[in-house]
Amino acid sequence: MTVVDAYVGRNKINPPGDRSQFDMVDGGDIEVSGSPTEKAILHWGVKLGMKFDVIRSESEVLQVSPFNSEKKRGGVALKKSNSQVHIYWKGAAEIVLASCTGYLDSNGSWQSIDNDKAFFMKAIDDMAERSLRCVAFAYRSCEVDEVPSDEEQLEQWNLPEDDLVLLAIVGIKDPCRPGVKDAVKLCTDAGVKVRMVTGDNLQTAKAIAMECGILAPDAEVSEPTIIEGKAFRQLSEKEREQVAKKILVMGRSSPNDKLLLVQALRKGGDVVAVTGDGTNDAPALHEADIGLSMGIQGTEVAKENSDIIILDDNFASVVKVVCWGRSVYANIQKFIQFQLTVNVTALIINVVAAISAGDVPLNAVQLLWVNLIMDTLGALARLNHPPIILCADLQLVGGGLSCHFKINNNKKGKALYQVSILLVLNFFGKSILNLNDSTEHANQLKNSLIFNAFVLCQIFNEFNARKPDQVNVFSGIMKNRLFVGIVGTTFVLQIIIIEFLGHFFTTVRLDWKLWIVSLVIGITSWPLAMIGKLIPVPRTPFIKIFIKPYQRCIAARSARTA
Repeated sequence: MTVVDAYVGRNKINPPGDRSQFDMVDGGDIEVSGSPTEKAILHWGVKLGMKFDVIRSESEVLQVSPFNSEKKRGGVALKKSNSQVHIYWKGAAEIVLASCTGYLDSNGSWQSIDNDKAFFMKAIDDMAERSLRCVAFAYRSCEVDEVPSDEEQLEQWNLPEDDLVLLAIVGIKDPCRPGVKDAVKLCTDAGVKVRMVTGDNLQTAKAIAMECGILAPDAEVSEPTIIEGKAFRQLSEKEREQVAKKILVMGRSSPNDKLLLVQALRKGGDVVAVTGDGTNDAPALHEADIGLSMGIQGTEVAKENSDIIILDDNFASVVKVVCWGRSVYANIQKFIQFQLTVNVTALIINVVAAISAGDVPLNAVQLLWVNLIMDTLGALARLNHPPIILCADLQLVGGGLSCHFKINNNKKGKALYQVSILLVLNFFGKSILNLNDSTEHANQLKNSLIFNAFVLCQIFNEFNARKPDQVNVFSGIMKNRLFVGIVGTTFVLQIIIIEFLGHFFTTVRLDWKLWIVSLVIGITSWPLAMIGKLIPVPRTPFIKIFIKPYQRCIAARSARTA
């Protein structure tokens, strides 16, 4: 943050860096501490040549009124070396200006502010339109006998806030960090609506929002798209729920306004993430579905009430949070899809075969190998997947899991295909393969073919599970070498099991023709999955069509009973 513009009286002074008007303080840069706003003002004062050490040594702090987010200002009472008491106020320019009755001109003379208040308001608006944060300084004298002499009373003394004399108005530039505008666009394209809630006035908030890309540069915005915190908090609870969805920028807000906005959005069914760094942001951070606090400027209270701490205090990191969150959710979907397909197929095949023929084609050792493919190797194959690119196709997951319906349909289609083809092999495999029914070898050969085809189906199904909502499952596959390595290793191990470890797995060797049959059965799952993804998915699940009449019937019966 840096001070860009400043008004002393009716005179607009040049930036302190302009040596034609002011000289830099001897000794070079001076290190200052405090909030970003205070640091910018102190740097400006140092560049003007102000001797802070001298002023502090000649003054005594009597009372401090910390900055209040409701009043938008803070004050301090100082006793000078000549025993005069001055009360200084610093805060939002238009709010401090409203309490002023006069101002000091560039010569240090007192002037009435009545005729010049419109000039100062225009100066504030001009700076605000250029996304400058406007801060005003004012003071008033106080008689010594008005100051409480008792220490306990002094601590509870409310500093006078009226009849102030305006000293200066400064415009502070807080430039957007590099990448923020791109991050906002990424979030918007991904279906994440970015809202800005700030204590700055509406003009400054609007200009910053346009600079960040939250508002379009040429957009004509009006309430409730851009709204003051005071107007929002005066609405009823139902009105807040309706207005909250339309808000993009809220200015002159208090911490309670941010909390009310979060509550209204959540009641409307939205998933809400909140960023904040101050102690006053703690309620909103705690209330939100995801609280994001700042690791550098954030207070301990804010960090304790948040779910995630952004270490670099950069909004662009929020995109990474959303990216990784969606990636984890997508990987869970993929893994569940893969697991259910394997489990459902194996269960149905063995249960149907056991009931009808008294024998199962897949024995315990074979199922252990399938389980190893499904749980261990299957999970490792997805472990190294990079985060997915944010896109509008994969919406945020909240109350409705719309992605599940398409995935469930794909899973059902693949499971139905595997169950059908393997049951056909179980009951008619011997006749299809022209095997002699009376020999044990024929039965083992049939079961080995079923086992081999089943495992190859799962290997090829690994590719389908990579991108359950996309037709092209091979895009970017070579970027994940771990996936390719695990799938290749699984296939090699399956060859070794069938050809060399038949004694342990109760299998027999298959000739090249049966290997081709197994491969064809496995590869067929690819085009079937592609076809399944092209089938439109209804918004309402099929089962709900039958559940709703049942629920109505139960409700009507309960009403009659009552």
